[in-house]
Amino acid sequence: MNAQRLRLPYELRTRWMSALLAVLVAAVGGGTRAAEPASALTTLELRSPDGRIVVTVNPTGALCYRVAVDGTPVLNESRLGLRLRDGGVLGGDVALVEAARAENDTTWINPLGKRREVRDHHKELTVTLREKGAAGRTFAVVFRAFDDGVGFRYMLPRAGGAADFILEEELTQFAFTADNLCFAGDHIAVPPDAYDSRGGFAGSQEWEFRKQRLSDLPIETVTGLPLLTHTPAAWVAVTEADLIDWAGLWLAREPQTAGTSAVTLRSRLAPRLDGQGLVKASLPHASPWRVLLIGREPGRLIESDLVLNLSTPCQIADPSWVKPGMTAWDSWWSGIGQKDTGTMKDFIQFAGEMGWPYQLVDGGWYVGTHTGKPRPDADITRPAPGVDMAELRRFAAENKVRLWVWLYWTDAAQGDAFKQAFALYEKWGLAGVKIDFMDRDDQEMVNWYEAVTRSAAEHHLMVNFHGAYKPTGMIRTWPNQITREGILGNEYNKWSRRVTAEHRVTLPFTRFLAGPGDFTPGGFVNRPADRFQPNVSPTQVQGTRAGQLALFVAYDSPVMCVSDHPTNLRGQPGIDFLKLVPTVWDETRVLSGVVAEHLVIARRSGADWYLGALNNGYTRVRSVKLDFLGAGKWQLRWWRDAADSGENPGHLEIEERVVSADDTLDLSMAPGGGAVLRFVRLP
Repeated sequence: MNAQRLRLPYELRTRWMSALLAVLVAAVGGGTRAAEPASALTTLELRSPDGRIVVTVNPTGALCYRVAVDGTPVLNESRLGLRLRDGGVLGGDVALVEAARAENDTTWINPLGKRREVRDHHKELTVTLREKGAAGRTFAVVFRAFDDGVGFRYMLPRAGGAADFILEEELTQFAFTADNLCFAGDHIAVPPDAYDSRGGFAGSQEWEFRKQRLSDLPIETVTGLPLLTHTPAAWVAVTEADLIDWAGLWLAREPQTAGTSAVTLRSRLAPRLDGQGLVKASLPHASPWRVLLIGREPGRLIESDLVLNLSTPCQIADPSWVKPGMTAWDSWWSGIGQKDTGTMKDFIQFAGEMGWPYQLVDGGWYVGTHTGKPRPDADITRPAPGVDMAELRRFAAENKVRLWVWLYWTDAAQGDAFKQAFALYEKWGLAGVKIDFMDRDDQEMVNWYEAVTRSAAEHHLMVNFHGAYKPTGMIRTWPNQITREGILGNEYNKWSRRVTAEHRVTLPFTRFLAGPGDFTPGGFVNRPADRFQPNVSPTQVQGTRAGQLALFVAYDSPVMCVSDHPTNLRGQPGIDFLKLVPTVWDETRVLSGVVAEHLVIARRSGADWYLGALNNGYTRVRSVKLDFLGAGKWQLRWWRDAADSGENPGHLEIEERVVSADDTLDLSMAPGGGAVLRFVRLP
């Protein structure tokens, strides 16, 4: 790919910010742009296209906003603002310059998501403000209201001679009206001397989303996103979108006011490691979008594309080479130790047998691979002794499989080693790179993610970040950043009991709201929760075989990495489903769902429908109407828990029958169980 054909987001953002600056200058200088007269406005309202979500902005004095759903307040008056290192506070005491409105109703094509044709229908309010006082800085806040949520961001023009800024604190608040039930990350701050003194901001963002009250969240430490809460009016999830050249967003609870049940959460940003505040950047500049996903039922949040709609459009001129699909994984998880050519060829052959397009060559394949700490002799262009990369590439091509390779991030970062390596990997015909152990989301690391992804795009390589922060819509901007970790996934079965059935059925309503997650499903050594053992070989997973199959439908990841060893997969009940199931979808509908209890989700790929049902640790029966099917008769193939799956979770029942949209099925699920169904229209 010609590097000049990549449209860079910084360049796009500069054009966007320059356009904003022209608006601000026109507003200050008496331009002719149509706008509401500032002198007559004490509050501004923005309604979603269906009128059910209302954002109210107070644009004078201390800048703040409120949100209501169906007439019921969700957020009380919540502060907005930015505190800069030079002592200025944007939003502390403002005067309204202009309020401009717009509406958008367009569609775009997403070949890598839960819905191929994505509608972006929103109403927009841009509030241009001048800070009172000697500095008199002008800035703007842009609000967008959708039928499924709200986004807002800060926009800073280049004005008054200033060329750059350092941000010391973002003052954004989310002042919830009550002490709502929530599902929030169970994040524990690391010791202050670890991870370069970053304290609670360090780590791989791999946690449970525990059921608690907002008042249970910490004040002294931070809570990661997404955060899901059940307000009196709707389910609301807080996250962010379009995180570019900024620091990752976290939340901390404010001390509660005596005599009230309201709980306010405030923004916290991961600090830079060089001591230059939270964000250091040139002007003009924009913050990421602060996002409130809103749904009357939790399943509506799963269906939402709001994070993507708020993200910068695709920056690759022709991304058709980015291909989704399944991959085998020669991992330590499934018992692989030292890398050698013969072992990896076994996995490549298995991927070929399954018709999967990819095989992931995990850690240990190159000289000086990380073994607990970075090594100065690491060379990500030289295969380790015993690894014949030329032979692996030849054998992979023979089996119609392409290779991914794992990299430790500091090995890739030494002197920008990734740039030299990516050029070589393109010559080798590799499909992508899995880069691990960053464990940060400060601005410097956020920018490193983008530099790596852009360089990978120049060489037709996909990227899977592990030890990573949550997604923020980057897959739209750079489709080759096709999946990432930032999730407590199947690997934790290797050493812990944390991957419970409840955790698995909570993730679609929490972590996956932010974007794709590399959970690595497909553990076939299935055990009941009371007989599950960590730290054994082969690695076990809690719950039933049908429950593991359901993860391939319930979870979003355009490249889906199958965790288990070919020895545990070949010839096993349910392996036929892994030859059929797609990894991207044309349509998604949540049919039934309760957070941490169950999920029934239907997805369409082409003309075929797939249904996945996922259950927590209790026996459950769900009746499901098939009215999502079109007219005519459909051939159903149904993989489900057997009558004895509670005790023998590897057992499956497989049934075929003809059904129609008028039918209803009873899905009987064992503890930790589930079901998958495929519907093919009959002629």
